[in-house]
Amino acid sequence: MKSVLPDWAHPWIEAITVGLQIALIILIAMLLRSLLHRFITRLAADKNLPLEFSVGSKRLVTLVLTVAALLWILDRMGVSAGLIWTAFTGFIAVAAIAFFAAWSVLSNIFCSVLIYTSRPFGLHDHIEILEGGDKPGLAGEVMDITLVFTTLKEDAPEGQEPTYLRVPNSLFFQRTTRLKRSQQPLVGSVLD
Repeated sequence: MKSVLPDWAHPWIEAITVGLQIALIILIAMLLRSLLHRFITRLAADKNLPLEFSVGSKRLVTLVLTVAALLWILDRMGVSAGLIWTAFTGFIAVAAIAFFAAWSVLSNIFCSVLIYTSRPFGLHDHIEILEGGDKPGLAGEVMDITLVFTTLKEDAPEGQEPTYLRVPNSLFFQRTTRLKRSQQPLVGSVLD
């Protein structure tokens, strides 16, 4: 390959090679992500799985592929595995202390796990969080459920833009929640 390149590029061969390898890693990760997202979408449609399964699975696939591609890129750039492990464990230790200090965040994360597993409501359901059993409270269509917040789209009067509420997940276990309309279809098994 050295004979094909001009003389001025010879000192840059190693950098060019690493750059091409990084570009190839990113391309492979993007292609895998696209294929896996299509597979998840088809599986969810074929098995009539809830929208939460599809969204959560796609987010997990993206996270795993991003981390794997980042580690592979760092390896190609010459960063040692020991250094990566040391940085990772140091980050985990600092994060553990920070999360211990912010117990409400942990409470919201645990409540999101309960929302995903017990499924009192799902995406595009219309819910209302009651203040005192019968007093109206926060209400709207569930647009997104993350680890800390659930996003509700409030019904807007005619001619006005809708507003969005980000409700902490722990609030759903401290107050009564009324399910107004459910969009959840019958769930099929992944194994069928």
